[in-house]
Amino acid sequence: MADIDLALQHYGGDAAKAIADELIDTYAEIYNVPPYADDPFFSVASYADRLHAAFTMTGFETVTARLNGRLIGYVHGVTLPADKPWWTSLGDARPADAQAAAKAEEIFWLRELMVRPAHTNHGVGRRLHDAVIAGRRDQPWTALTCIIDNEPAHGAYLRWGYQIMGRIKHAPESPVYDAMLLRPA
Repeated sequence: MADIDLALQHYGGDAAKAIADELIDTYAEIYNVPPYADDPFFSVASYADRLHAAFTMTGFETVTARLNGRLIGYVHGVTLPADKPWWTSLGDARPADAQAAAKAEEIFWLRELMVRPAHTNHGVGRRLHDAVIAGRRDQPWTALTCIIDNEPAHGAYLRWGYQIMGRIKHAPESPVYDAMLLRPA
């Protein structure tokens, strides 16, 4: 799949609003499986609220992948706020240089990376990841959180060079996540 002609497109917040329904539909397809399907934290309505809130966050960007005009995956993120609760909850587990980078707004927070099930394990996720990271020249660091048992995503992030800083929960009702960091190349 890495050799197919995917159409990758970058969107800022205002432009992404125009394709919000497609983004939400993709999420609904991907998260309509156990253990997520009946979990209110992963409901489509909850995700839609998080996505719409992200559109106006500093540094919002999404990159979509289309195959024959159909959205098959996307990634989105924002500038990591240095005072984001999940980030600060890690305390000294965050390397000192990463803490300084967050204060300087040099960390991209990769909030979501998803590929429709029919197109997983073909390099689409990696292409989306690399496309969004390559565009963040002023943010050479990347941070994300990944559910600890979300394979193959968890393993992919480790193979791509991310390091685990610690475990967090975004909310009392959320699952446990590994907070991960990708240092500048």
